[in-house]
Amino acid sequence: MPATLLATKRVEKPWGRHTLYPGFPDPSPEGEPIGEVWFQSPHPEESELLIKYLFTSEKLSVQDHPSDEEAQKRGLPRGKDECWTILDAEPDSTIAIGPLAPMTADELRESALDGSIEHKLDWKPVKKGDFFYSHSGVIHAIGAGLTLIEVQQNSDTTYRLYDYGRPRELHLDDGIAVAELTPWTPPSAPGEVEPGRTILVEGPKFVLERWTGGDREIDLPEGKTGWLVPIKGEGVVAGVAWKAGECVTVTGTEKMHASNDADLLFAYVGDHRI
Repeated sequence: MPATLLATKRVEKPWGRHTLYPGFPDPSPEGEPIGEVWFQSPHPEESELLIKYLFTSEKLSVQDHPSDEEAQKRGLPRGKDECWTILDAEPDSTIAIGPLAPMTADELRESALDGSIEHKLDWKPVKKGDFFYSHSGVIHAIGAGLTLIEVQQNSDTTYRLYDYGRPRELHLDDGIAVAELTPWTPPSAPGEVEPGRTILVEGPKFVLERWTGGDREIDLPEGKTGWLVPIKGEGVVAGVAWKAGECVTVTGTEKMHASNDADLLFAYVGDHRI
């Protein structure tokens, strides 16, 4: 099909919330908090990208993810590069991304075990509209009070290094083996390339664009899939209606109409823009 409205999967997390975000029904007050909403294709294991909303009330674990090469050494199909578009943030919200200073593998292990790793990370203030790209191997932790959209390679492989005393498994051997031990440097991106079209990420694992509303033609090469993620507004592509809080996959060349107030993300796999 040229366009498919994806199903949603709600994921309970200890750091999630009972009050989510406009467009998403809140869980029962007696139920477990919802931390993530995943958008899944009819065959989720075949998809190269995964799109999620995250809703945080506490800090996520300090963690990292393997590269494609490291993942394949472990019998996994791919690694995990990811990026975050911040939709809402409490005044004191932060994200840790990379260490403050270079460290050794031994120092990483020791600080993960005694908890000092939390204070050796670069906790950056976060506000609505911010954007971060975290490539595989970057040590990171998403903070509390955030609503964001995560675009990532389709992998659920996470190596947890530290979890603030929560009774969850750690993965120190794998996490340290794949860790980037130097401070994070944000990758460069082209920015606005034409009115209403901004390139946020240009490879190597995927491209992410941000579009304004109006009429547009989506032109994808044969065999490529695009993920349309409306942050705001509504519209139609290839006869499939969509609105904010949903996700649509698109193939081929299709006309799209979006309301003038629309704010859209569009992602596809590749190392350069189409």
